Amino acid sequence: MTSYVVKVGGHALDSLHVGAPVLVALASDVAALRDESTNVVIVHGAGPQIATLLDAVGLPSGFHEGLRITDEATLEYVAMALGQVNLHLVAALNQAGLASIGLSGGDGSTLVTSALGAPWGRVGASPKVHTGLIETLRGAGVTPVMSSMAVDESGELVNCNADAVAGALAGALNAQSLVLLSDVDQLRADPLDESTSLSSISQEETRRLLESGAAREGMRPKMIAALDALESGAQRVVLANGSRPHALRDALAGAIPTTEVLR
Repeated sequence: MTSYVVKVGGHALDSLHVGAPVLVALASDVAALRDESTNVVIVHGAGPQIATLLDAVGLPSGFHEGLRITDEATLEYVAMALGQVNLHLVAALNQAGLASIGLSGGDGSTLVTSALGAPWGRVGASPKVHTGLIETLRGAGVTPVMSSMAVDESGELVNCNADAVAGALAGALNAQSLVLLSDVDQLRADPLDESTSLSSISQEETRRLLESGAAREGMRPKMIAALDALESGAQRVVLANGSRPHALRDALAGAIPTTEVLR
């Protein structure tokens, strides 16, 4: 069977209620892929939910190069928010007819990485992926829904960016496609100029955008994840707006604006 990895985030996860149209459409799209003998792993973050929780407890939200700065106190709330999102997302997908199960990177030591240290704190880069548990679940006809919390070699929690997790998984699974669903239709050569939207970009051009700083904030980890995935075994990377109805189906079919990072 072929494999796809799909990362959902941003406004696509604004509503986690059972029956939320975006989640019902996602469940339908993934179920249709399974019917075509394509296994799917879903990866999610919890950016808005983490920000809301940190604000409620009076802790600051800070980022450096697109990654959330995570000290020991912040880490516990990040884990809490990710767990909440995972629980609600899995419940909504199951209710919509997609047999799925929630995981974190600590389950089966699926995601193992080291904390980067200052200035990020307990934040990890591209994790090492152990695919055994994922393969078992997929063989049973269950769609894994993976949060972006990993562990280090000592079993301590490490916060990973969800794009980085998706890229690492896509490479480890030799995925036919990695689909990064976020809040924007396409990558822009100039983030402030919509007319510079790109339908495709080479790996070398992607590296230049990273080096120049044009790929910044939340787009930076997406571009790094795309490069990691392609260099590690994934065949295709597509970026699209996950808040669109049936974004996964239509991104794969080329029916909505997308950016493809070319091999």
